[in-house]
Amino acid sequence: MDLQRSLLIGAIAVLSFMLLTKWVDFKDSRATPQVQESSRLSAAAETEAPSLGDQAVASTSDSEEDLPQLADAQAQVEVEPVIDSGKERVVQVYTDVLQLAIDLEGGDIIELDLPKYPARIDTPDVPYVLLEDNSTRVYVAQSGLIGPDGIDRNGRPTYSTASSIYRLGENSDNLVVDLSWQNDQGIKITKRFSFTRGDYLIQVDYLIDNGSDSRWQANMFGQLKRDSSPAPSASASGGMGLAPFLGAATTQPDEHFTKFTFEDMKEDPFKANLPGGWIAMIQHYFLSAWIPNPDQSHTYSTRVTKSGFNIAGFTSPALVLDPGQQGETGAEFYAGPKDQYRLKEISPYLELSVDYGWLWWIAQPLFWLLTKIHALVGNWGVAIILLTVLIKAAFFKLSATSYKSMANMRRVQPKMQEIREQYAEDKQKQSQAMMDLYRKEKINPMGGCLPILVQMPVFIALYWTLMESVELRQAPFILWIKDLSVMDPYFVLPLMMGASMYFMQKLNPPPPDPMQAKIMQWMPVVFTFFFLWFPAGLVLYWVVNNLLSMAQQYVITRQIEGQASKS
Repeated sequence: MDLQRSLLIGAIAVLSFMLLTKWVDFKDSRATPQVQESSRLSAAAETEAPSLGDQAVASTSDSEEDLPQLADAQAQVEVEPVIDSGKERVVQVYTDVLQLAIDLEGGDIIELDLPKYPARIDTPDVPYVLLEDNSTRVYVAQSGLIGPDGIDRNGRPTYSTASSIYRLGENSDNLVVDLSWQNDQGIKITKRFSFTRGDYLIQVDYLIDNGSDSRWQANMFGQLKRDSSPAPSASASGGMGLAPFLGAATTQPDEHFTKFTFEDMKEDPFKANLPGGWIAMIQHYFLSAWIPNPDQSHTYSTRVTKSGFNIAGFTSPALVLDPGQQGETGAEFYAGPKDQYRLKEISPYLELSVDYGWLWWIAQPLFWLLTKIHALVGNWGVAIILLTVLIKAAFFKLSATSYKSMANMRRVQPKMQEIREQYAEDKQKQSQAMMDLYRKEKINPMGGCLPILVQMPVFIALYWTLMESVELRQAPFILWIKDLSVMDPYFVLPLMMGASMYFMQKLNPPPPDPMQAKIMQWMPVVFTFFFLWFPAGLVLYWVVNNLLSMAQQYVITRQIEGQASKS
């Protein structure tokens, strides 16, 4: 009978594992980001750039609601829909780290790919698409000139350019792409995009030559326009309900990092005139951000259009040019990974977009230490293991105090059971006898809890460090773990975590309450279930931490029990 029961349990376990594996494969296939049917950057450099005749332009110039409003500007004229003449309207730009599609209608960036970051680990030649404008997602970077004489005031201008394809040369460190526009009154405007090798920061400048016979005045704006679709990396979230932040963010003098969900932007639009600063759209691992002139004050705002698009942007002070004068205005635009050290160089507090929550002051040094260890060992999985060892070493004495308390509680467990049986009908005398026992044996019943509570902020901070670090995206460890940022495909690490948690419980004294004891017995099972969907890097940390804790607790428990047997 026992053999049959064991075989049945084993069969159920194998079947459950197979079903879970198939369900995860189905879940991943449903959550995998859709690939664009026709990328605007798919054409080879030798071919002509595609026109927009057969590709939907969902957002770049559909209506006047895209454009920000100026309180002191002239009334906006209703924008007529753009009629596509079939001519080429897309400029392709290729650097070593960026691939862009710029729409000549407005000069907006309507697609931006990151070739250094593959979309999927099994397709290394397919770059991650950050900005796009298609049936899958609308997420574009817009900029222009509004105000009394702004060329984006009455619809978007159509620029011309010398080439439809620009590529950073192998021996060049800089690339400049100029879009030109002029009118019959003598106004000439160049919209210039400047790129640097190895950098995700783009300089966007407007060079204006006022050849007219009247004063010219306009304000530059830059904004990020996005629909409310989930980020492509949403399937790589941290587990049950632990999805990374998706929305807009900015910085203020009295609040260095202010976040806005899309719901916030709809219910309570933000608008403020702030010195310097930046405004960004943030998602897991990546962001895009406008960084205007730090020496000026700009009007920052968030809003939701009637069409349901979320817009976060800025408007700069007016540039005024008398007849015959030339001038320029511009801003920086970043689109790439959340590399906090590079972001810190670009603008103050932009590195806070790597959102570690309220424990950032602990997470920051942990990340610094993790990167230093990785620089030595060259493997992020090994770096996580060594970082966990260092953290355990830092809390060694504190943990020892906790484990000694639990070992002593385990040692006097028979005496505690006798007291419960002796005073089963008198809870007051039972409590008094327990206190006398603790005093006699010099045991602090809270001694096992307080040291653990002190360590919890560090553990939580490390959790978010591993969760938010783009460096762990598609980072391999060993054997079957090819990506530390996604779940273990064979659940080996979660099962190891559950097993280590079970054996740790065996080293602790059982709770006095029978119901509580049964609940504690199920905790390893419950935690194992939750950890099945956690990124492998996070589960690796918990496994190593449990193993180190179990080893330390085992040694201390055996020492105390040995001393008790001698006495």
